[in-house]
Amino acid sequence: MREQPINWLPQRHLLSHSAWTGWLVCLVCVCVLAPVLNLVVPPGNALHMSDYAVALIGKIMCYAICALAIDLIWGYTGILSLGHGLFFALGGYMMGMYLMRQIGRDGQYQSDLPDFMVFLDWKQLPWHWWFSDSFIATLLLVVLVPGLLAGVFGYFAFRSRIKGVYFSIITQAMTFAAMLLFFRNETGFGGNNGFTDFKRILGMPIATTSMRMVLFVLTGVTLLGFFLMARWLVGSKYGRVLQAIRDAESRVMFSGYSPLPYKLSIWVISAVMCAVAGALYVPQVGIINPGEMSPANSIEMAVWAAVGGRATLVGPIVGAFLVNGAKSWLTVVAPEFWLYFLGALFIAVTLFLPHGVIGLLKSRLGKGASR
Repeated sequence: MREQPINWLPQRHLLSHSAWTGWLVCLVCVCVLAPVLNLVVPPGNALHMSDYAVALIGKIMCYAICALAIDLIWGYTGILSLGHGLFFALGGYMMGMYLMRQIGRDGQYQSDLPDFMVFLDWKQLPWHWWFSDSFIATLLLVVLVPGLLAGVFGYFAFRSRIKGVYFSIITQAMTFAAMLLFFRNETGFGGNNGFTDFKRILGMPIATTSMRMVLFVLTGVTLLGFFLMARWLVGSKYGRVLQAIRDAESRVMFSGYSPLPYKLSIWVISAVMCAVAGALYVPQVGIINPGEMSPANSIEMAVWAAVGGRATLVGPIVGAFLVNGAKSWLTVVAPEFWLYFLGALFIAVTLFLPHGVIGLLKSRLGKGASR
């Protein structure tokens, strides 16, 4: 059977007309509908969107960014990471350091130092806190610190041609080691308790309804923006090389392409996306601690992508909403069964829905159209 050549030409349109319509509807819901339902519609009205719903959906949108990042490296490049929770937490810690400096003398000890440093009898800020009082510097560090770590780790791992389950295990070991490091008080990251009791961001109170809605809108716009960026990447020649690496890396090398720069670049992009999600997550949730680096959190990210459908971009976003929506419900109704449900869900998807929820919907719609 004659093999079909790979089409290296980029896609003509970023999204189809129907996809653009769906994207614009989501943008309107995030930027217009949600603020109106939360800020304008009175609490007693059936259409009112509660502050709890705003916080929950905002948190899930942060998770959806992580799921989208996992899809870029796993679904389109064939690299399964079980350590992306580290990059998510690093972005959160960078933002948390800034928020801790914003507390100022309003803390329990009324000191310029964060309360946990005063409690541990620290006399001055450690060197890695020097730029934490600048919002601009914080935004740069949210990108640079996780990006640099991902770049160094990825360079040595991909240059050594570590792949498959070995790469997944190494990423999991990396995030577990970082978690143990951040648990230590002498590292200057709050130890077991991490950072909490945030009061202001950019000099404005952080616990107000209007500020929560600003963070909600910013998170939604970031998610939609990352989706367009991801769609552009996978539809370009660059994205086709990534998919070729996923399907037959050795043939890509014989064709004259070096997989290293492609794998390394998409790995760093994915890590930075998770870090941005972590930076948006912390001011909405109000806490960051080493528990966010636990291997279980990184495994959950892979579950979101698998449930929704890998190599679809939309699927992981849907998966993040479905799984975390179920988690929010089950942890109230039957908290002791949540982890069993998550494990059973992952096994069921692997056995019966290899293409996830989006794959199931496409197959159903295809059968319906053929009748």
